[in-house]
Amino acid sequence: MADFSGYIAADELYDGPFCVLSIVDNHNFRRLIYEVLDHDPTHDDLIRFFRRFRKELDQRNLKLLGVTTDGSPLYPEPLALIFPGVGHQVCEFHILKEINKQILKAVTAVRRELKKKLPKLKRGRPSSQAARKAARRKKKLQDKIGDLFEHRYLFVKHSLTPREKKIFLRITRGLPNLRKLRLIMDQVYRLFDRRCRTETALKKLAKLRQHVRRFKTLGQSLKKLFTPNIEKALTFLDDSLLPSTSNAVERGYRRHRKMQKNIYRVRTQEHISQRIAIDMQREEQSQGRLQTITMLHNDRRKAI
Repeated sequence: MADFSGYIAADELYDGPFCVLSIVDNHNFRRLIYEVLDHDPTHDDLIRFFRRFRKELDQRNLKLLGVTTDGSPLYPEPLALIFPGVGHQVCEFHILKEINKQILKAVTAVRRELKKKLPKLKRGRPSSQAARKAARRKKKLQDKIGDLFEHRYLFVKHSLTPREKKIFLRITRGLPNLRKLRLIMDQVYRLFDRRCRTETALKKLAKLRQHVRRFKTLGQSLKKLFTPNIEKALTFLDDSLLPSTSNAVERGYRRHRKMQKNIYRVRTQEHISQRIAIDMQREEQSQGRLQTITMLHNDRRKAI
């Protein structure tokens, strides 16, 4: 903790019947403290865990400036109790992920409605004019459904190229609700623009919520826009050093899952704790290892 930045990311990882609590420096991506539980975490476990971390900070005369977590309800109460007044940022990525899921579900619902409108045709070639007209309509609707599925990513992509905008306008022709979904998604992305402050973003969010409430179908499918976690996800706009995501701790968990895949049988509380300790030792020696690798590469180039 010699180069502690003051900003941390906290998260939990479920590994079978066990749960790993971790706190990682959100600037230099080093795990600072961890604990392996043999049960699902509770508020009491988090309070004890953060109190232990607070003791480590006090012993070194260090101050916590900001915390980033996911949208789990486990963290707000313990953080407010142990670190009152410290900015609590909810991970931007988790918020956008949930909203994107709802947007894609709304697109799926539109595809299902179009599928119900497909006319039923008799077997064989259409003989009458009405049958040929129904066949053309069915082919058109099937193409529309296929295009909406193939290009569904256009509804949640951060920014569209001119070519993608043309494709989007083509596949949403005659479907105004889908175009409104894309406009809403654009406004959601604008909320997290670092060029504005939290107060400005909250005003934009209030206008966006009013806009969504006007449409009953969209309001029901975009319930995540009305959760209080979105306000907490905008905290980083007032602090240029506060990371907006908890990627620092998530990266360590991805490495842990990869290690666990190699040796699947290691699932005891003691072994999980030991593996994390080895991973922390690896992080501690990363700078020296990088210098050694660089020196070996330079010597090899000189020899060639």
